[in-house]
Amino acid sequence: MREGRKQQRARELRRDMTLAERRLWTILKQKQLEGLRFRRQHPLGPYIVDFVCLPARLIIEVDGGQHLASAADVVRDGFLRRQGFHVLRFWNNEIMSNLKGVRALMVSRLADARPHPSLPPHAGEGADSED
Repeated sequence: MREGRKQQRARELRRDMTLAERRLWTILKQKQLEGLRFRRQHPLGPYIVDFVCLPARLIIEVDGGQHLASAADVVRDGFLRRQGFHVLRFWNNEIMSNLKGVRALMVSRLADARPHPSLPPHAGEGADSED
């Protein structure tokens, strides 16, 4: 997908979020989750991810039934992992029926993903990075 088309598609996806995506966004927007900024429907490589926290390298995907045993999701997740991201997937019904549990799992993953002060930052995150 060309960059311009991908940006346009991301805007469309932000406008047409599912009910579960909207519900999850209520706890991710405005740095409400651990003070970290999440982006929604964000282009990464050839894909558009549902939600991403770039500094923590965490992607959150919200899945409906069409994702059940999806080979495409396996390929996609492999690509994203090779880029240094961790992917958490939640079913729509999990978000709708257990938002507190979903939130707790995300907080746990973010605690594991926070950059350690003695480790160098990911490329593009530190003041000394060369981009």
